[in-house]
Amino acid sequence: MTWKPYCPGAGAEGLLHNPSHPGQPLLALLAATAADDEAATTLARRLGLTLLPTGSDPTGYEHVHAVLVVSGGSVFLQRTGRAAPGPVAAEFGSTAMRHRRRSGHNELLGRAVGVGKKPRLRVLDATAGLGRDSFVLADLGCEVTLCERDPVIVEILRAGMDTARAGGDQWLDAVLGRMQLCPGDARQVSADTLRGVDVLYLDPMFGQRDKSAAVKKEMALFQLLLGGGAAQDADELLQWALQVDVARVVVKRPPKAPNLAARQPSHSISGKAVRYDVYVRRKLAT
Repeated sequence: MTWKPYCPGAGAEGLLHNPSHPGQPLLALLAATAADDEAATTLARRLGLTLLPTGSDPTGYEHVHAVLVVSGGSVFLQRTGRAAPGPVAAEFGSTAMRHRRRSGHNELLGRAVGVGKKPRLRVLDATAGLGRDSFVLADLGCEVTLCERDPVIVEILRAGMDTARAGGDQWLDAVLGRMQLCPGDARQVSADTLRGVDVLYLDPMFGQRDKSAAVKKEMALFQLLLGGGAAQDADELLQWALQVDVARVVVKRPPKAPNLAARQPSHSISGKAVRYDVYVRRKLAT
């Protein structure tokens, strides 16, 4: 993608266009206020996105599928169109994340990765997304490396982590201190990054797990960014993970979904809305 500054009067042709990848969604970047211009310009250059006029309504650009908005240190993704749902961001200090700490879902995830079986369990989240499961694992005491290959999602995640660190919340500081962002495809991480990892965690993020508006909104945006081929890609990711020297591989799945790559897990831990397939390679060494 080639970056070029926004030119007033350029029209739709002045927005991001990638002729070498016709199926790739049109995406542009916007500074919410003049105070965000410098950060937005830097991010636009890094991602190869065109800048829209500062302060404009991101939902009003019918020729763009989504707009990445820089606002006061936050970065969020907004679908366009009059009926577009609200923005998607990584908000670790939100009420929803604080509530999730006490949910039964955390217990299932903790059991799946082996929390309590080894002090300072090291987990590599190979498909970090907005980092929610990584955050939960870090809150449970794990040391978590977050891998995310989509550069737009990486920037949303990075901004969310930076905002959480800047808030002066001791709980958030402690949890974020156990999280390390590693941009890029997990299959290409260095040997040093993989050294000492106990668990590889995969959330392929395809197929609808529940009917909540929040999940539908995020799934739609991620599918927009990541494109098709998710099922095949997820199968290949599991095949890679099972060749890595770790104690176990954990895959998050919808309750009734088939096993990835037709590989039978050692066991599964199921709840009403999610299932964790656990592939045990060896015992977690203490």
